[in-house]
Amino acid sequence: MRHVAVIGSGPAGYYSAEALQKLYGADVMIDVIDRMPVPYGLIRFGVAPDHQSIKAVAKRYEKVALSDNVRFVGNVTIGKDISIDELLGLYDAVILATGAPLDRPAGIEGEDLPGVVGSAAFVGWYNGHPDFSELAPRLDGKAAAVIGNGNVALDVARILSKTREEFAGSDIVGHALDALQVSTISDIYVLGRRGPHQIAMTPKELGELAHLSNAAPEVEAGDFPPELDDALLEPGQRKSVTILREFPAVDPAGKAKTIHFDFFAKPLRIEGDGRVERLIVEKTMLDEQGRAAGTGETYEIPCDLVVTCIGYRTPPIEGVPYEPDQGRFANDEGRIAPGLYCVGWARRGPSGTIGTNRPDGIGVAELIAEDLEAIVGRKEGRPGLDRLLAARGVDIVTFRDWQKIEAAEAARARDGSPREKFTAIAEMLAQAGISGTR
Repeated sequence: MRHVAVIGSGPAGYYSAEALQKLYGADVMIDVIDRMPVPYGLIRFGVAPDHQSIKAVAKRYEKVALSDNVRFVGNVTIGKDISIDELLGLYDAVILATGAPLDRPAGIEGEDLPGVVGSAAFVGWYNGHPDFSELAPRLDGKAAAVIGNGNVALDVARILSKTREEFAGSDIVGHALDALQVSTISDIYVLGRRGPHQIAMTPKELGELAHLSNAAPEVEAGDFPPELDDALLEPGQRKSVTILREFPAVDPAGKAKTIHFDFFAKPLRIEGDGRVERLIVEKTMLDEQGRAAGTGETYEIPCDLVVTCIGYRTPPIEGVPYEPDQGRFANDEGRIAPGLYCVGWARRGPSGTIGTNRPDGIGVAELIAEDLEAIVGRKEGRPGLDRLLAARGVDIVTFRDWQKIEAAEAARARDGSPREKFTAIAEMLAQAGISGTR
């Protein structure tokens, strides 16, 4: 019998567990450990609340989680409740599937001013992450600047633009929905250092902006290269650029909000007297290598909120080799050290989609099988973990406990919504019948 611990219950974690099941069958016991009392990581806290079809992938993970040889172990913090070294002593293999939940710093002057938030925090706020439920972003001004040209920037711009009615069927948390409906922000600027051909936005997410009931997208025609150049793009990218080219035809009449695409714009600094008041931007141009080069010409965007959507990083864990520049664990194709592996964003950095984690999970499972082939499995695994956590007064949350939390969230949902999330860990634990005091 092999014993494997997977740290993190998001897509990378459950795809890894699924792959191990297929390799070993009933000859493996897998504990999926998470700091939160609720599973699914990015699916619950990262995917936009109005993209319920994407969240449906959680049903696949639920099937894995309910298997006899897989257990969800929630409410356990690595480094506080148990160390990596202790886990390596209990399990034949430990997989770090912690994702990249921290914002990458913008690295510009003024980013510490009130009114500047990272996308991890902002997305966590409207998705009900306990770490960010008290964020209270500044929505009482006229303009917001969203720095970034990827899908997360689109999510932020769209969420800032939607009416209450357009959130029907979503699971945006109530406190965020209420705050957004009294927001006075009417102009959302989406800034990218390069041009339309270099965006990292997918067609579906871009296309949604053309159909908002109270907001219209705006793009400067002069920012586009000749249309003939679109033929040089990959099909998906070409489709995205085609959608951008169609935005000027969207009728803004009767719409109170505008989403401005500001290309060739490099944020230099954020200014304000005790809070964000303006963003100073330098115009750029593409050099021969396709990089953004400053022109020396600057302008300002008056704004009251700045959301940086420029990437994420994996939090380091004591004793685990780490690459600060890459924001991920140091690894060789998933191997970190004997018995220790990483997968997903923790392995490769914040790139790819949810589905990209499936081949990643298969790959790490194959590495483990290769490394353990000649090793006799004599680690204690689950019983040892339970004994150690019990001695430390740590109450674990199982998948059955999570189902109680899930049922309670569904019961308190507003009309049309699948759930109203609990945003405090103590509330979640109470629904699972756990005091949470230790």
